[in-house]
Amino acid sequence: MNNRIFITRHGESIWNVEKRVQGITDMPLTPKGIEMAKNLGMRLKEDNPGIDLIIGSTLNRADETARIISEITGIPREREPRLIEQNFGEYEGHEYAKYPGVFHEVKKQFACDYNGGESMLRLGQRIFNLLDELKERQIRENKTFLLVTHGGVVRMITAYFKSITNEEFSSVSIGNCELREFFFNE
Repeated sequence: MNNRIFITRHGESIWNVEKRVQGITDMPLTPKGIEMAKNLGMRLKEDNPGIDLIIGSTLNRADETARIISEITGIPREREPRLIEQNFGEYEGHEYAKYPGVFHEVKKQFACDYNGGESMLRLGQRIFNLLDELKERQIRENKTFLLVTHGGVVRMITAYFKSITNEEFSSVSIGNCELREFFFNE
């Protein structure tokens, strides 16, 4: 049975360059981010890891990354609103350099909604539900998926597949257009 799923984070965005928390703030890709998406698309086309469908976040930076990869590889794509980044409430736009370590500590507070944002528990609920659905869909359709999403969502996806501590959870990171592979339990 096919039980693999691939995950990537969108290409570099303006707020990645500015080192800001971007959550649901819909920032576009930089020219470098577009090149990163093209490079990943070319790599996937060459390596052909057996991806049948690209499923991407509806936020511009991930949607554009997914579109570019799809055009280069010829792999069809779908948009999935549950893959959008976490709403970080008062931390949207937060500059890491001005407040070193603050956001890292806040990510350990699972019930906190960041004063109007989305708690880790709510994020976990939507991502875990989506992954459970994709696991069932994979069984029905025998397809391998590539999810194009965001750093915070990748953190939660990692927690779905691996047992990690709160400290490890808050430290999970992924580079722009970095590709990861996970396996659903049979």
